[in-house]
Amino acid sequence: MNKTDIIIIGAGPVGLFTVFEAGLLKMKCHLIDSLAQPGGQLTEIYPKKPIYDIPGYPSVLAGELVDNLMKQIEPFKPEFTMGERAELIERVEDKLFKVTTSKGTEIYGSVIAIAGGLGCFEPRKPPIENIESFEDKGVDYIIKDPQKYHGKKILLAGGGDSALDWTILLSDIADEVTLLHRRTSFRGALDSVEKVMDLATTGRINLITNAQAIGLNGNGVLNEVLVEEDGKGTYGVGVDHFIPLFGLAPKLGPIGEWGLEIEDNAIKVNTYDYSTNVPGIYAIGDINTYPGKLKLILCGFHEGTLMAQSAFKYIHPDQKLSFKYTTVAGVNGF
Repeated sequence: MNKTDIIIIGAGPVGLFTVFEAGLLKMKCHLIDSLAQPGGQLTEIYPKKPIYDIPGYPSVLAGELVDNLMKQIEPFKPEFTMGERAELIERVEDKLFKVTTSKGTEIYGSVIAIAGGLGCFEPRKPPIENIESFEDKGVDYIIKDPQKYHGKKILLAGGGDSALDWTILLSDIADEVTLLHRRTSFRGALDSVEKVMDLATTGRINLITNAQAIGLNGNGVLNEVLVEEDGKGTYGVGVDHFIPLFGLAPKLGPIGEWGLEIEDNAIKVNTYDYSTNVPGIYAIGDINTYPGKLKLILCGFHEGTLMAQSAFKYIHPDQKLSFKYTTVAGVNGF
């Protein structure tokens, strides 16, 4: 029997850090992820994107953060089942679950921590009639390697953190950067908004607001985006790449069939320990919801920490939990 203490569904940053917190409490973890390698969205979607809100790192590349998390959990020897999706959860006896994957792998554990990020996800596409004909021919929904745009003319669309952060980064790489947003106000961090405004004021980027992309032109390869701007009508912008960054559309997939309480495509949890309505099953990171929820990696790390403490008490109700600071004993001292 392939048995562990905690089965973690999702090997993104929150799932990986939870291995560390569980390891400090002498609990073993087995992670399951449908992707081929650990890291979740950080590895699959934007490994070269800088992240600015990780404590102790003024800036860290997403891929570098994953590498560091993997080094951090190495002493605890977690097991991984990658490239397989968790399909079925069954309680086989008291405090013992069985998770069956899409390839028939069976993993048994006392506790389940769902850290599936947004679940199954796909980019939100703008309503442009011929956009699919230009996918991978100038239209990109995800930026994996910023150097792809070196010396190119690019138009990004969006008003959130992702659009702002990539605009700032690519302003030093691309030949010409245009940011298109349908409003004059942005949803991203104020610091990022200020940086984008400064770039626009100094002429390092083009900023078009109260506008949206309505069409694409090109002979097999994209060369123009049609923009409709309030007060100026419709006009063309010459580009090599169009990058609409409107976020990801979450789809829970099999998670929605596991008897958990769902609200707005997310799992409802108790903020005391991020437990679900099913005893022994927790949900941490972007997959969960509660009043005041913030979808930040930083918050997911906090949730995983409290979850691990609760999981220990659930698995070992008769044992006294003696928590120590890592600065007192070090990882090998636990």
